[in-house]
Amino acid sequence: MTALPQHRILLGITGGVAAYKAAELCRLLVRDGMDVRVVMTEAACRLVTPVTMQALSGQPVLTDLWDASIPSAMGHIELSRDRDLIMVAPASADFLGKLAGGLADDLLSTLCLARECPLLVAPAMNRQMWENAATQRNVERLQADGVAILGPSSGDQACGEVGMGRMLEAAELHAAIVAALQPKLLPGVRVLVTAGPTFEAIDPVRGLTNRSSGRMGYAVAQAALEAGAQVTLVSGPTALTPPAGARLVPVTSAQDMLQAVSAEAAATDVFIAVAAVADYRVKHASAQKIKKNDRPLTLELEPTADILASVSTRPDPPFCVGFAAESHDLDRFAQDKRKKKKLPLLVANLAQEAIGAQEAELILFDDAGRHPLPRAPKLEQARALVKHIAVLYRGRKA
Repeated sequence: MTALPQHRILLGITGGVAAYKAAELCRLLVRDGMDVRVVMTEAACRLVTPVTMQALSGQPVLTDLWDASIPSAMGHIELSRDRDLIMVAPASADFLGKLAGGLADDLLSTLCLARECPLLVAPAMNRQMWENAATQRNVERLQADGVAILGPSSGDQACGEVGMGRMLEAAELHAAIVAALQPKLLPGVRVLVTAGPTFEAIDPVRGLTNRSSGRMGYAVAQAALEAGAQVTLVSGPTALTPPAGARLVPVTSAQDMLQAVSAEAAATDVFIAVAAVADYRVKHASAQKIKKNDRPLTLELEPTADILASVSTRPDPPFCVGFAAESHDLDRFAQDKRKKKKLPLLVANLAQEAIGAQEAELILFDDAGRHPLPRAPKLEQARALVKHIAVLYRGRKA
């Protein structure tokens, strides 16, 4: 859980069966210490009661544009003025149309039109309604206007059909809100991240690789996006979904990754080398599958190129961040690597505790010394790392 006390959310609920998920979303936000104000449309009140949402949010629920209890005569405008973010979940097809057309005939649509904060919407509707050309036009217009569209996903629907239109789960929407509220520490900064393992072919079906899942690199890419950066993710083979908004460059071998990074380096402000690149490759890979027999097989290995050093030693290098996964003597090896490659920042961890795991304990090494990050989920660690990078990067630019 990432606590974000003092953040103020306006949670809008429109008429859709998925309104029941808004109750769980409200609970998750309040659990994190957020101030949640709920506004419901008339149709939403037929699906989940204002009493339920008031109990969960701890605040009166507003439903009527002409409600005399609204504290200001201009409440239909001012109710959104102190909010950090508006989330509409579920957002019905009708409500998406209103937003796209700039219509404001009820309290929620008026608040969305008069807002000064980011707007996120989570569509929820029947699959034909979602696929309808009018709905897709409205979604495209909203995206062009800067509204974040979250989902929908595909799955079972209340109507008994299966397909696109199912609203994301409350936990997914909660994660999206937390991400949207992260401080924009690297606005417009061009960040290049490498992630995952590399695969060095022995023959067409076998190869040398490692147990890296790619989670840390993908988390760093996600955290950089949340900080407002323009992110390119060069990834070895993983089973992960790239973070939305990152430009993905898929690669396989260390040589592939070197070429991809070299092509991007000149246009990069910050390079974060998270990938677990193979240190060696087979010198003479077989073009045909090597058949098994009773004799020992000897492979001649040669070192792969040092991707991080190839960037950090450029005449005008970007701000370079390296990773060191060691099995022992962590501090000594990490410090040696940082000095050898002339890095302003190096992130170190114990390989046996971090590779393939959901959590990690990290130590950051820079010119000021040693900065430990206690064990935590990798996305939380990535956010802490990006904050540290932003401070050093701004200091260097200044």
